Amino acid sequence: MFDVDSVRRDFPILGREINGRPLVYLDSAATSQKPQAVIDSLVDYYSRYNANIHRGIHSLGEEATNEYEGVRVKIKRFINASDAHEVVFTRNTTEAVNLVATTYGRQHVLAGDEILLSPLEHHSNLIPWQILAQERDAKLVYCDLTEDGRVCLESVAKKLSKRTKIVAMTLTSNVLGTIVPIKALSALAHEVGAVVFVDGAQGLPHMPVSVQDLDCDFFAFSMHKMLGPTGVGVLWGRAKLLEAMPPYMYGGNMISSVWRDRVIYNQIPWKFEAGTPNIADVVGSGVALDYLVKLGMDNVREHEIELCNYALEKFSAIDGMTIYGPHSAAHRAGVFSFNLNGVHAHDLGQIVNEEGIAIRVGHHCCQPLMRDLDLPGTARASFYVYTTKSEIDLLITALERARKVLGHVACR
Repeated sequence: MFDVDSVRRDFPILGREINGRPLVYLDSAATSQKPQAVIDSLVDYYSRYNANIHRGIHSLGEEATNEYEGVRVKIKRFINASDAHEVVFTRNTTEAVNLVATTYGRQHVLAGDEILLSPLEHHSNLIPWQILAQERDAKLVYCDLTEDGRVCLESVAKKLSKRTKIVAMTLTSNVLGTIVPIKALSALAHEVGAVVFVDGAQGLPHMPVSVQDLDCDFFAFSMHKMLGPTGVGVLWGRAKLLEAMPPYMYGGNMISSVWRDRVIYNQIPWKFEAGTPNIADVVGSGVALDYLVKLGMDNVREHEIELCNYALEKFSAIDGMTIYGPHSAAHRAGVFSFNLNGVHAHDLGQIVNEEGIAIRVGHHCCQPLMRDLDLPGTARASFYVYTTKSEIDLLITALERARKVLGHVACR
């Protein structure tokens, strides 16, 4: 694996202090920190070749276009897509889900049809399908989970039918850390003629992914969760599906020819990229991909498995601690949702912040799952390439302190 201490030196924010203590950043599932190379790339773009793309024939325009389109090729390689033209830039994963639900969904989902989801879904991979189902008089169907929060493939097989038109599931739960077996899911879905949409926002940053091996039909993710800037999302889709879908937005660059009463749309992927895009942050996203490729995604996953095993052992030793999700590092990513008996999650978050530790608290945009678990919310610690075992130790010490202080208050 890589040298974590060396990696940490590439992230300037990790040298900051919070409340007089070194920052311990354990909220990477919300957004990752950025290496200096990514930060520098934004300054470089605006300092040296800031220009709009695709239409300018001057040097700055050509440089900007080449850098921007070069990132599309990098993404194609990173996810092992068959063609860079299958890579569509969006603002985030949420927009990618809405794009598919609005275009492909409205074309193919009719009254009486079904959309299969899991109880793990983030609101972003739930509400667009809710709206589509309401518009088309279709039905949302949910598969079951196992006791430790994994997707039950037997349940998936039972819930699938000829009425199922879309299966939309996350690759990795942002609450339970569950890794969903998408390849097996795709095989089951394709047997009944359904297409598979994968929310890869929490999965792709943490493990090697080949969309061809997963055999899914759409795959979406956000660069800000994988060392890149905010405001850049990606939708990958099979070319034949994208070509048959209508545009999502209308205006500049998504057209080929325009008359007063008609229009011919551009080819994919530009058919779905109306208006001036987020050029600088796409360029920065390419630098983030370079950084991850240099680390090696197999190494990223191995690092996370080691952290997961360590955290499972440490968390389990705390009295009154409940950990949600799979208790095996093989079935989970470095996302740990937990509660301490008698201590509200928000109080936990405040206590550990006093120690300079950043965690997440709340329902994590998964209110239906929280209702299934009969919880108002949880605390959540999430890891990434710069996370160390010593940081997990600092969190454990802070949680022990919170348990003693707040647990004593709760019992009075």
